[in-house]
Amino acid sequence: MNDSKPGVAVPQRTIPFPSSISDAARAALERLVGVDGIALNAGFVMPSPDDHEAWRLLKMQVDDQYAAAVKALGGQGVSAIETLDGNGATIHLATPQALAQEGRAYIDFHGGALVFGGGEACRAGAQLQADQHGVKCYGVDYRTPPEHPFPAALDDAVSAYRYVLERHRPEDIVIGGRSAGGNLAAAMLLRAREEGLPFPAGLILLSPQVDLTESGDSFEINRLVDLVLPVRLTSSNLLYAASANLSQPHLSPLFGDLSGFPPTFLQSGSRDLFLSNTVRMHRALRRAGVAAELHVFEAMPHGGFGGTAPEDLELQEEINRFVRLRWTGK
Repeated sequence: MNDSKPGVAVPQRTIPFPSSISDAARAALERLVGVDGIALNAGFVMPSPDDHEAWRLLKMQVDDQYAAAVKALGGQGVSAIETLDGNGATIHLATPQALAQEGRAYIDFHGGALVFGGGEACRAGAQLQADQHGVKCYGVDYRTPPEHPFPAALDDAVSAYRYVLERHRPEDIVIGGRSAGGNLAAAMLLRAREEGLPFPAGLILLSPQVDLTESGDSFEINRLVDLVLPVRLTSSNLLYAASANLSQPHLSPLFGDLSGFPPTFLQSGSRDLFLSNTVRMHRALRRAGVAAELHVFEAMPHGGFGGTAPEDLELQEEINRFVRLRWTGK
């Protein structure tokens, strides 16, 4: 007889917007639900992994939306931007008008479910990071499926890292990635160690997509509660992986050997679908002896409150502090 319980039964209820967050954050959440209280993004349905034509059409639509959102967040960027070939990888190099940190470099891996967010959004993101940190930012416009499934994006990430290492000392480099970009940033370091490349000064993982098997608790607890990312990304994960095993470390770096990783900054929110990814990655890094700090923001969904709420600005200040610490020690 099997006495195991299937889980915890929760009665149907409406989860209120908390009074414990800023008015701007609360307003951001309110904009993301319909009159029925259901997440507007829950109506977004991804194609099946084998419907490549549908994915191509969807990419064109979503990439335009990503570009508009990043440009709106960054405002009128001032850093100069150029696109170059970095050992075979497409890189958008953003250079501030006045370098605050000569010789330093930030490598940015954009988000987008390992499918979206390239092109103009990646360019705008690189400019945003360069303006923010006052250093050269290398935005890696990695190849994506359905045209270029795994390991194309990871190959691009390693090629771009080699390119930056040819121009900057490893102790002058910080690498950052949001969501899917966090996956590539961490997986790239696993590959870098295998190929004998030195590690950078620091790593920033913002709600990282480090477990493509989606085995964490928050994939159930925060399902439909995360108003930005209300449902799993199973279809896009399978599209990206092609026939590869989702649990292998190059696809899900949470399951890799993280020993020797650089000091790492991790961020999530209590309503983030990827909360489990982030807290599990933090514990895995700590078990591996890595100096890792975890920042979980109250009621924050995946990706934050839109970029302008006090909580978003507080997060940005924490990131700035971490980057300064990695470069200057204070």
